[in-house]
Amino acid sequence: MNNVEFSEQELQRRNSLEQIRALGIEPYPAPLYPVNATARQIAAEYDPEQGNLQDLCIAGRIMSRRIMGAASFMELQDETGRIQVYVKRDEICPGEDKTMYNTVFKKLLDIGDIVGIKGFAFITQTGQLSVHAKELTLLSKSLRVLPIVKEADGVVHDAFTDPELRYRQRYVDLVVNPQVKEVFAKRAKIISTMRRYFDEAGCLEVETPILQSIPGGAAARPFITHHNALDIPLYLRIANELYLKRLIVGGFSGVYEFAKDFRNEGMDKTHNPEFTCMEIYVAYKDYNWMMGFVEKMLELVSTEVNGTTQLTVGEHTVDFKAPYRRLPILDAIREYAGVDVRGMDEAQLRAACKQLNVEVEPSMGKGKLIDAIFGAYCEDKLIQPTFITDYPVEMSPLTKRHREDPTLTERFELFVCGKELANAYSELNDPIDQFERFQEQARLKSKGDDEAMFIDMDFVRALEYGMPPTSGMGMGIDRLTMFMTGQTNIQDVLFFPQMKPEKKLRKETENED
Repeated sequence: MNNVEFSEQELQRRNSLEQIRALGIEPYPAPLYPVNATARQIAAEYDPEQGNLQDLCIAGRIMSRRIMGAASFMELQDETGRIQVYVKRDEICPGEDKTMYNTVFKKLLDIGDIVGIKGFAFITQTGQLSVHAKELTLLSKSLRVLPIVKEADGVVHDAFTDPELRYRQRYVDLVVNPQVKEVFAKRAKIISTMRRYFDEAGCLEVETPILQSIPGGAAARPFITHHNALDIPLYLRIANELYLKRLIVGGFSGVYEFAKDFRNEGMDKTHNPEFTCMEIYVAYKDYNWMMGFVEKMLELVSTEVNGTTQLTVGEHTVDFKAPYRRLPILDAIREYAGVDVRGMDEAQLRAACKQLNVEVEPSMGKGKLIDAIFGAYCEDKLIQPTFITDYPVEMSPLTKRHREDPTLTERFELFVCGKELANAYSELNDPIDQFERFQEQARLKSKGDDEAMFIDMDFVRALEYGMPPTSGMGMGIDRLTMFMTGQTNIQDVLFFPQMKPEKKLRKETENED
């Protein structure tokens, strides 16, 4: 890294590294280190009356030290928490050579270094559970200074709280703000609970292509790339819907996938260009069945992850206990916007938008005009879990027409705290109707709607072989994790959210080049 400037502390750490190597100690050893306990296990299992845990091997990061002559204390942090370690010179340095303690431990080790400790558990005279070190091994020398929180005269210093730094340097965030790990532990439990629920319902987890020749399954702007060997453009998938429905055509009765999807669109507190979406499709079911399936699943997830169905999300208390309200979208617009748009043509909808001060674009068709009114007047009113149902056909190009009103579709979206959480249909399985809907999407694209769907003739061909009546549902896992963990920013539930390039690192890279 040519021309890279280091702080005085970073230079000191690099100098310590050189001295450690000069002493014949490898600061990044390769051999396996036989860890057999964690801080949490020691706290849970140690019994001072029995005197157990006498052969411990732990490893972690030094988070604090108190040097006290021939004996010292340090606090070690592993994945499960922190534990105090008592280090005595004559214990870790038997014989005459006291270099490991006098030089390495006292002078060359720093907060942030990763060490291994072999020893036994005991209680100090002050009553604190600790590990008495019999052997200390340097496992990784830290060359950067951790922003360890300090408090002096009631003032907190070096707290790692700046959101941009936390998201850019998640590895530091996880070290100094260990409570962040709980969010991601809950995220993993959300997914595992959903998997168990789907598996018990007889569905099969599958995988579908991320690189697609036609980006289908949603109305969104895709990322585009080029495949050199085939010399064709390819798209990062915006949804996996059409591939999963091909598998229903192929004879599976239920399939699901936790998929990484990509949409080349704006970023805000609830949107990231790369996101995780779960989609599930079940044959011989409809959207009414799917509503019951979803609300029972969310009640289970909330209970498994948090022990309750009542959660605090921002300023709201949300209850995920089933059943949820079911409200047709046109009724919602009439209820919250005070206008009945049922039966309006495109010109009338534009007039209604103008009257309601809803901004629209010339490229918008009937579906997007209705969606604009709904977004402006209804979404933020839907705090408790609510199924918005029966969307106009223009808004739902992949959905079966409503069995009682052919101008509507059998579709629902689930809203929580004013945000869409799930989207589901009685799936359109009429190939002729599907092709006509694709053609309408092509007309909208020709008018300038860059989110309109492509025509996927292979999917039409699949439907021509016959797809059974099917219900499908997609749910954003990132947004669900936000609700289940009480977060209000999607970046807090993504380990590595997308961000603008960091200027300093970009400059360092340019210097290297």
